[in-house]
Amino acid sequence: MLDVSNGGGGSDAILSVRSVAKSFGGVQAVKEVSLDVERGSIFSIIGPNGAGKTSLVNMISGFYKADQGSITFDGTELIGKRPSQIAEQGIARTFQNIALFHGLTVLDNLMLGRHVRMKSGILSSFLYWGAAQKEEVEHRKRAEEIIDFLRITDLRRMTTGELAYGLQKRVELGRALALDPTLLLLDEPMAGMNQEEKEDMVRYVLDVNAEFGTTIVLIEHDMGVVMDISDHIVVLDQGEKIADGTPEVVKADPAVIRAYLGASHLQD
Repeated sequence: MLDVSNGGGGSDAILSVRSVAKSFGGVQAVKEVSLDVERGSIFSIIGPNGAGKTSLVNMISGFYKADQGSITFDGTELIGKRPSQIAEQGIARTFQNIALFHGLTVLDNLMLGRHVRMKSGILSSFLYWGAAQKEEVEHRKRAEEIIDFLRITDLRRMTTGELAYGLQKRVELGRALALDPTLLLLDEPMAGMNQEEKEDMVRYVLDVNAEFGTTIVLIEHDMGVVMDISDHIVVLDQGEKIADGTPEVVKADPAVIRAYLGASHLQD
């Protein structure tokens, strides 16, 4: 097993995970995993199905509480905080399964993504109560900027339930971006997409990283994508970290090749 002890983060790690573990009944989903995510990087977490990738991201985002260990973001301990508190710290995420409000418009879904930034509260903002009107206008402007960035301007008044799957995934990315995150957790953002949709999503991920300076933690099964865009990769298998390094180092690691049942799974 190759194990780079600092996980690539060095002294500029924005996210540090130390010896975290999570069990469900008698099944240990994550086994004392440690990693560092360098500020401004694209950091991928890969592994076969059931490797513990989503469980790890769920602990970072507060949806699961770690049984042990430490997770710090910019020096602040996250374990014990609610998902809403972690979002307020500047961490946003997308989900494997689309988690949009299908009865609301694209614009309204993005406005809901702004809620942690709203001092007057989301309900007041939607109903234009008092001082909330000015704040609502400011947040709507930011939501419109994200809509333009994602090139879905002509869809802004459509309900998300009317949209094709690939466009719904793009809107979910937009809702996460609406929080103006410092750290963005993407859980299989390209799952179920055709090749053209994947290429579009890859461009948006790269642009978010380059233009906004957002640090990205990516879970993705498409190894071509992972190897092309990642600065650093951690590989999990059955809840354990089996490799940690650059794409070139990781794809040559025998433990990784064994986990993927053949080198062909890791070719460019």
